[in-house]
Amino acid sequence: MKSVQAVQHSIVVAALMLSMGACSATESNRTIEASSVRSSGTRYSGVKHRLVIGEFTNRSPYMSGIFSDNTDRLGAQARNILMTHLSQSGRFVLMDRDNMGNLAVEANYSGKTQNITGGDIVLTGAVTEFGRREVGRQDFIFHRSRTQVAYAKVTLSIVDVGTSQVQYSCQGAGEFELTDRGVLGYGSTAGYDATLADKVLNLAMIEAINRLVEGLEDGAWTTVAE
Repeated sequence: MKSVQAVQHSIVVAALMLSMGACSATESNRTIEASSVRSSGTRYSGVKHRLVIGEFTNRSPYMSGIFSDNTDRLGAQARNILMTHLSQSGRFVLMDRDNMGNLAVEANYSGKTQNITGGDIVLTGAVTEFGRREVGRQDFIFHRSRTQVAYAKVTLSIVDVGTSQVQYSCQGAGEFELTDRGVLGYGSTAGYDATLADKVLNLAMIEAINRLVEGLEDGAWTTVAE
């Protein structure tokens, strides 16, 4: 009996020694069609529309239930990502309406008279879907893995300020995965990666802006810029 137990113990120890080198954490990401804003850094000779970012909110159930504090953190986060990628696209002149008070104070300090430029279009949007889940899996006898998955979808709409007509609407979606692997409880064991929300929102926003720019360059929407 003891010899059988000794053999079993030796097998387990040998398997652990052989498998410890295989413990790893892998990270992967995927977008629906594109992994980056394709227009970033490209030459553009068309009209650059004066764009104001309007209301952008979280319309998904995430962080908006009865136990929330009514602070739209996800919407604000998505709005900041949106502004960055719109600027990098090189197709728009962005107007900052969030810091009007600070700008007025600084203009007063410097003795400058403000001459605020109006926008041609207003961009509105929302986070329509957002979620995350964990998937655990037993690989063979000694290996276990856990995959954290985050998914997001955003919508964008271009509104003409002169007519209030919606000129164009588009969506973008993305999914991000992070996998942790271990051997009999050893190896990589990470808690939930909070940065997954940033990463998946970024992926979804990139896809939406790609489609927005494609619509502009294909003539699907336009306004008359003064």
